[in-house]
Amino acid sequence: MHAIQEKLLEQIEKDPNIGKLTLRDIGKRIGDGSAQKIKHHLTQLEKYGLISVDRRSGVIQRTKGGKIKESSTLISIPILGYANCGQASVVAEERPEGYLRVSSRLLPKTKKIFALQAVGNSLNRAKIGKDEKNLEDGDFAIIDYENTNPKNNDYVLSVIGGLANLKKFKLDKGNEQIVLSSESTQKYGPIFIHQDDDYQIGGKIVAVLKTN
Repeated sequence: MHAIQEKLLEQIEKDPNIGKLTLRDIGKRIGDGSAQKIKHHLTQLEKYGLISVDRRSGVIQRTKGGKIKESSTLISIPILGYANCGQASVVAEERPEGYLRVSSRLLPKTKKIFALQAVGNSLNRAKIGKDEKNLEDGDFAIIDYENTNPKNNDYVLSVIGGLANLKKFKLDKGNEQIVLSSESTQKYGPIFIHQDDDYQIGGKIVAVLKTN
């Protein structure tokens, strides 16, 4: 991602009223007073799906994920921290810690996505996505955050009491519970969730980007 775009994203997060400023004034805040440059990079950020721009009200806001377009070669995917592949022990936050630049050829045609870096190896025998990749410690799980109604045997991001966890999903209607299981070379017990627990689906894992 271009340095100007990174600075713009930081300013948009800090100031919800930044859209009321002129392009030149926005540029001054990030150390570049060129209105043309600011216009260009704001357009690029909107194209990537990293910001939304309401031109009537002059509001510029950060969005949660990146948007894949047919014409895109490289897209920017926000990294929203880490998720545990064992017990849920990493706090789920929505503040980007950086961005992955990824070829759209490596990803399914999913519209709204973000990345989480896996902690642990409880899915190191999983077969995720069309390439059936496993998920090992340090790999990036690509999450479709609009897909919050998983089917049995989907791999999902769970948020359990505010803690992030990556597991295989199964709805056990007979026992009125959700079972989150591992597929690993190591021994990990399943997690059992009651319908009244502080639990939500944060999205479906649609792809894995290997780091080693």
